[in-house]
Amino acid sequence: MTLAVTAGHLAADATAVTAAETQGFLSPTGVEIAFLLVGLVTFGAAIVTVTTRQLVHAALWLVVALGGLAVEYLLLTAEFIAWVQVLIYVGSVVVLLLFGLMLTKAPIGRSPDADSGNRWAALTVAVAAATALVWVVVDAFRTTWIDLDGPAAGSTAVTGASLFQNWVLPFEALSVLLLAALVGAIVLSRKAKADATPAADEKEGAR
Repeated sequence: MTLAVTAGHLAADATAVTAAETQGFLSPTGVEIAFLLVGLVTFGAAIVTVTTRQLVHAALWLVVALGGLAVEYLLLTAEFIAWVQVLIYVGSVVVLLLFGLMLTKAPIGRSPDADSGNRWAALTVAVAAATALVWVVVDAFRTTWIDLDGPAAGSTAVTGASLFQNWVLPFEALSVLLLAALVGAIVLSRKAKADATPAADEKEGAR
């Protein structure tokens, strides 16, 4: 039994190696080149998002980064995930972020408050998290190849079932978090308005 299992593993590894040799890393296709270029643009937009000192510009660059991810999903023949990315993240999360900026009366131009002395600590955490994520993904899909010329790997029914069966709790937690962020923005804007009213009354009384 053990010899049979070992032989099966060796056969699978040989098939993976053969597929890798057939694929050819030194002869990329047009889709692979487009995937690389869009990935570079997305990466650049993400860097600008976290480094700019203008909050509105950060939100707009976030739109570019999330839109780039949607294009990457399209190139991987995951059309349903791509449109979900556009509808939920670009169409809802970014709009909610912009509403939060407007409700809290965030400065439109460069803001010194948007900078922090913890840039190096944040960069260290970001690099460590990115390294761990890349290692996990590469290790999980080391011998997995996506046939871009074949039919789509996943359907809407399969993706929806996986989302609302295995990931329903994080999905609902994110919904509650977004709602709390919107309520918090409204509360902060009303508090700032209430604090500004007595100061305006005192100025009028002094005159």
